[in-house]
Amino acid sequence: MPKILIVDDDITITKLMHMLVSMDGHQPTTVNDSLKSIQTAHAVEPDLITLDLMMPGLTGIEVCELLKKDPKLAGIPIIVISAKDDAESKEKAKQFGAAGYITKPFGVDEFIGKIKELTS
Repeated sequence: MPKILIVDDDITITKLMHMLVSMDGHQPTTVNDSLKSIQTAHAVEPDLITLDLMMPGLTGIEVCELLKKDPKLAGIPIIVISAKDDAESKEKAKQFGAAGYITKPFGVDEFIGKIKELTS
C-alpha cells in the first residue's frame, strides 16, 4: 500500500484528496503547514508527495527544492497540485524536480491516474 503525503494549506482540499487516495487503496498523510512538510516527509517516508504551490510560510516551490536537496527524500516523486495554470509556474515546478503538475480544480481520474503512474 503506497504512502502518499498530501501537502496543502486548504483543509477542504486535503480532506478530499485524503478520501480519494484512501478509496484507491493508498495510505494518506495530510499536512496543512508547509513548514512541517519536510519533517513529516522524514517521519512518514512516503512513496509520493502531492504539493500545493501557494501556501503561507514556505511556498510549494521552496518545499519542492528542499525535498529534492535532501538525500533521504530526493527520490520521492512530487506532484504539484495548484490553481496556477500558467506556463511559468509549470516550468518552475519541473525545474525544481516535480514529476507532475495538476491544475485545480482537478478531475478524480487525472489525480488518481497520475498517482498510479508514479507509484507503479
